[in-house]
Amino acid sequence: MRPQTGLPAGRDVHRRADDGSVNAAGATALPTWAAVLLAAGAGAILDAGFPDRGWWILAPIGVILMLLALLGRGPWSGLLVGMVAGLSFWLIHISWLTLYLGPVPWLALAVLQAIFFGAGLALIALVLRAGPRIWPSAPGRLGVVPVVVAGLWTAREALAAVWPYGGFAWGRVALSQSESPFGPLIAWVGMSGLSFILVWLSALIVQLLREYRLGRLLRTGIAIGAIALLLAIPAWPTIQTGTTRLAAVQGASDAGLFARFAPGQILSDHASATLPLVGEKVDFVVWPENSSDIDPTRSADAANVSDHISREMNAPLVTGTIMERDGKFYNSSLLWKSGQGAVALYDKVHPVPFAEYMPDRSFWRPFAPELVDLVWRDYEIGTRGNVFDINGILAGIAICFDIADDQLVREMIDGKAQIILAQTNNADFGRTDESVQQLAIARLRAIEAGRTVVNISTVGSSAIITPDGKTLDSLPTWEPGAMVQTVPLSDTVTPAMRVGRGIEWLVSGLGLSGLALCLLGSFRRRSTTVPR
Repeated sequence: MRPQTGLPAGRDVHRRADDGSVNAAGATALPTWAAVLLAAGAGAILDAGFPDRGWWILAPIGVILMLLALLGRGPWSGLLVGMVAGLSFWLIHISWLTLYLGPVPWLALAVLQAIFFGAGLALIALVLRAGPRIWPSAPGRLGVVPVVVAGLWTAREALAAVWPYGGFAWGRVALSQSESPFGPLIAWVGMSGLSFILVWLSALIVQLLREYRLGRLLRTGIAIGAIALLLAIPAWPTIQTGTTRLAAVQGASDAGLFARFAPGQILSDHASATLPLVGEKVDFVVWPENSSDIDPTRSADAANVSDHISREMNAPLVTGTIMERDGKFYNSSLLWKSGQGAVALYDKVHPVPFAEYMPDRSFWRPFAPELVDLVWRDYEIGTRGNVFDINGILAGIAICFDIADDQLVREMIDGKAQIILAQTNNADFGRTDESVQQLAIARLRAIEAGRTVVNISTVGSSAIITPDGKTLDSLPTWEPGAMVQTVPLSDTVTPAMRVGRGIEWLVSGLGLSGLALCLLGSFRRRSTTVPR
């Protein structure tokens, strides 16, 4: 009797999966070497979905290819495939770290993130293998399995975004969609919710490909229908409650860690780029992070410059500087008014580990003493509120990496912020993809929060983004200039801001619960299997 092939999904088949045999869900597993090659290519394709290329459609395609490489694999084989996919993605995605810091920090961060990536895909491999047996009906295979896969992916992203040392909230699948048709969904479901939807669609397509008994027309119809349903959801309406006219100034100063400049040069560059605006009627002026390289609260000369700018512009100045208070250092933003000095202060809450402070210095120093010693001062974690009252205009303040922190954005909205000022200094990364990746985060935050976001950098990418994600104004990188615009204010609270991290907890919980059921089902199956 000829052996049966093309087995229906859910059929219990006891064969090894890593050698190219038919797996338990009716799909043929790739040989390990082929799965590893596919995973490596998938990581590069996933990266191409992000800026600078920004080919957003490639992000879900990269996820689909990773899931196909996992089909039929056990957790250890899945870990190998996941690690390869993660390394391929992260080594490309954060290659900008090598510009001044060299390969050690780049490799260290890429490997750490690849470990998270690999562990997450190993668990997903278990679900793809056991899920169709646990939920053998068509609704189970097409309805439950993709939800569990997407939930586990989202849980891994959520964990890596906050741990260790405050996490690294970069590279989330949602961040590839800042200018895609899926972007407006973020106002409804937030960053984690958008990642969940994209991976769910990818997993659904993979599951449809595994269903041999469904016709091609039906498979295509379900996939197109799911995508069309999501894209048909209207953008969340942002109600404009007023306007403000502002000037955002980019001094084009080489304010990087290894730049050589005379003290006060960065301050002078930003003052020089602002003075041509004298006579413009604005409500306030905003400069980038570190735009005053001399602390105006400790230097009379720097204070005089800030006073002069505020007085000539007849408006408050939001500036950035490094402050020392009680022997501790802070990366700070100041609201400066002529004749009054600093009337409000915000200290960066999310300083970057291994760049702005060195966690567990004594432990890490033996591995790379020269690099560790470059971080000679440790910035403290700020505890102050992140909303400034600028003559009645409530502005949320984010300093560089703060904009990637979900919680800090929600705190702005809870503080009634009507606009978000994202001050940053990208000089350390030259003309690499880092600045456009950060701008993509700022664009999504504008949609998610329903607020105008002013992303102002020392060197670029600087842009004003309206609540619908459109670019109102921008500046060329590494050129001095200013954006003077009248922008909308809003007190709209989007569903994403109202629910907060509830969506993240919900979808992660679904993934972990589904994983637990798969583990329990696999354990019961092994315990009841009678040896031949």
